[in-house]
Amino acid sequence: MELAQRNRPEMVLEQEGKNLLIVDDEPIIRDLCARALKGFKIFQANDGQEAADLLKQQEIDVVLTDVMMPRLNGLDLLRKIKAENPDKIVILMTGYSEKEVILQALKAGADDFISKPLNLLQLRTTIDKTLEKQILRQQLSRLQQADKLKSEFLGLISHKLKTPATAISLFIQNIADGIMDPEDENFRAVLGMVRAETLHLEHLIQDLLYFSQFILDEQPAKLQPIELGKIARQLCNDIAPLAATKKQKFDVKVAVPFTPVPLNLDRERIAFALRALLDNAIKFTPQEGSILLEGQVTTDSATLCIRDTGPGIPRQELNKVFSKFYQVDPANTGQVRGFGLGLFYAREFVRSMGGELSLESSQTLGTVANIKLPRS
Repeated sequence: MELAQRNRPEMVLEQEGKNLLIVDDEPIIRDLCARALKGFKIFQANDGQEAADLLKQQEIDVVLTDVMMPRLNGLDLLRKIKAENPDKIVILMTGYSEKEVILQALKAGADDFISKPLNLLQLRTTIDKTLEKQILRQQLSRLQQADKLKSEFLGLISHKLKTPATAISLFIQNIADGIMDPEDENFRAVLGMVRAETLHLEHLIQDLLYFSQFILDEQPAKLQPIELGKIARQLCNDIAPLAATKKQKFDVKVAVPFTPVPLNLDRERIAFALRALLDNAIKFTPQEGSILLEGQVTTDSATLCIRDTGPGIPRQELNKVFSKFYQVDPANTGQVRGFGLGLFYAREFVRSMGGELSLESSQTLGTVANIKLPRS
């Protein structure tokens, strides 16, 4: 009981400033409810139809509605709201004798009831408790989603690690059993493939460690003045050797300083987003292709643009590439490297800093990725 009392003030504070719609054809009832519900931003409607129209124009957190009203009654309003938004809180004001109405309202998804004649103290308590329940449901939903994500991620890890680990294990086992002869001409070819799988395994483990810290860290963005040009050039210096192994032309046209006044960004998140896009450009651009990172600054925004000469992304897949674990397979091999999380987190992080990440792609001209950030 003590724990519930300690937590309650914090939850009530979270409810301050929420939008509440009172629906009743009696102005005096609406006025009494509005006076009792201090701290909410109050909206009023004379009947269900007026309320339905207002809900299309205004974001409402809680609907408090009478049942018996002209045009659209409270039960039909409840059904309409829950059909469009099941999570919207709807509380009905009913009489003690309206048992059939209460049963119908429960079936339609009513969150709670207030008995008439109204007890104004009970009114506030009921609304506060209903909002608290919603907060707890949302927290539970987030925990369930996080648990589902971790399960999916573990399954993906198992799948991705199995192939290189099996290849390496079989190679070592064959050597130990004397099946493979180091003098055989095929030995060096197999050895080269195993070395490639070993390198791939190393990269997967690095990615796993890298992604896990972001998956487990759900903190808000830590914004501070950042010289983005300096970060971009340092990342390019770090990643250039990967492009060199594929004999790719890697050009960087980003000024330092990039903007006259540093941008307010989260250093780790912007570095992650840019690194993910550059990694993809190198990964999907063929041998001796080209990659360009350039910066563009206007009065309102600063944009980093990554262009590559890869095979591009099919039009039907452009809307899917930002989904968790989704991976493009341009060669149709069924063996795509990586975890399919880079673009998802890159866009989430850019958005958390007030920016937007977009992709343009053509299967003949390659892909263009744009990170557009606000300057103020």
